Amino acid sequence: MPQPIEAPGVVGPFAGMDVPWLLRLQAETRRDHPFIIWAPFDAPARVWSYGEFHERVGALAAGLAARGVKPGDAVLIHLDNCAEFLLSWFACVELGALAVTTNTRSAAAEIDYFADHCNAVAAITQPAYAELVAANCRKLRWIAVISHDPGAALPAQTVAKADSFESLFGDSANRPQRPTDPFAPCSVQYTSGTTSRPKAVLWTHANALWGAKINAAHQTLRADDVHLAYLPLFHTNALAYSMLASLWVGGTCVVQPRFSSSRFWSVSLEHRCTWNSNIPFCLKALMEQETPKHHSFRMWGTAVAEPPAFAVFGVKIIGWWGMTETITHGIIAEADQPNTPMTIGRAAPEYSLRVVGDDGVPTQVGDTGNLLIKGVPGLSLFKEYLHNGQATRDSFDEHGYFITGDRVTLLERGAIKFGDRAKDMLKVGGENVAASEIEQVVITVPGVREAAVVAKKHPMLDEVPVAFVIPTAGVGNAAPDLADRIMAICTKSLADFKRPREIRLVDEMPRSTLEKVAKAELRKMLE
Repeated sequence: MPQPIEAPGVVGPFAGMDVPWLLRLQAETRRDHPFIIWAPFDAPARVWSYGEFHERVGALAAGLAARGVKPGDAVLIHLDNCAEFLLSWFACVELGALAVTTNTRSAAAEIDYFADHCNAVAAITQPAYAELVAANCRKLRWIAVISHDPGAALPAQTVAKADSFESLFGDSANRPQRPTDPFAPCSVQYTSGTTSRPKAVLWTHANALWGAKINAAHQTLRADDVHLAYLPLFHTNALAYSMLASLWVGGTCVVQPRFSSSRFWSVSLEHRCTWNSNIPFCLKALMEQETPKHHSFRMWGTAVAEPPAFAVFGVKIIGWWGMTETITHGIIAEADQPNTPMTIGRAAPEYSLRVVGDDGVPTQVGDTGNLLIKGVPGLSLFKEYLHNGQATRDSFDEHGYFITGDRVTLLERGAIKFGDRAKDMLKVGGENVAASEIEQVVITVPGVREAAVVAKKHPMLDEVPVAFVIPTAGVGNAAPDLADRIMAICTKSLADFKRPREIRLVDEMPRSTLEKVAKAELRKMLE
């Protein structure tokens, strides 16, 4: 695997800098400018200026140090989107502790694994998850609980045998001091673990600053931009694409508890939002809302560039591709030029990409292959998988390229179209079939809101495709006919071995990070 740039005499782009330096810089130069606007569902928005936010982070860092948290200690941050999440993350990072953000949909065994694997000494959570954390993370010294469940309709219940989040704060005058080291550990995010035990992706401070600066550049962010963020902060998308990128330029980030199609436009108009990181699931839901004639959005980012179906929003939509391990976009569409619709974009200039077949031979234009990406560990790529050197080594090929597990198709002039996750490829009677190819046909059928295709075991063909479909709201009694129309379109558009053997109409689908369909759960339903 490639080596990080930590050799003596090597001057990196963030020499003498770390995340606390960046927050302090903006607090000094843009003290009264809004940084975080917390937009809950049940109360007026709360504005945190750069100066106020920096002050409270210092007070919390001082309080954590007084509670015995030392540099290098891991602290679980098991929270839905809220201001307390960001205060906790920045306070841990300033102290030199490892901010470990975990998916709030995690089951008991997963929480137990996270805490044990990273050797967490404490946890910060919310009332709804406090009992889960306490029962499964028995080695923690203490648990602190915020006063509310973000986005919940009911008031939070009092939690016994836990400290209040407010009790953690000390005096910001005592904020801890430590040497500035851009390559010091900063934070950890656990991967979804769909094929193995979740891996802990370790970022350095340089990784976080890279994400801040490069994301801001890719998204053409400015100091007057207002970024709407409702994707989970425990994931790279909202944490780096939205929040850290806004911090780099001194902009504003509006944070909601989660996505709400009914609240999207009212919040966007109230705060004059100009930028949004989105996912197809949310865009489809917004199609069912009335788009205002006038708004302030100038650009959105999502999985593909300029999808025709979403032109009704009147917003330029750029595509991108990235992973927790890449911090930012390894593939990015053009912000200032036309893009090929439904492509991700082109290779980002900060990385080197390869697209190869299973034999390692580079693919040609029009062919689909495995995506590999090369960067600098600890800077433009993650530092390592925490406590898992073997997994880190196995993730790179002999040329130092990170093996993404994604498959893409090369098009003319360097455009790249997403193919599928390697694990989402089906083997039907010896033929390779991409689940995404079938999904792209199914989703065109009127009355289909969302589609997910997975493999079902077959005694003769090894595997066959099965399509799970959520009908569009209001389809109602037409649902039985919908399955027939889906099969008719698939018969017309797909080779016989690619056609779904079953169409299952469902009200909802199991979800993983970023509202992605948890296909492992769908496969279990077929067993």
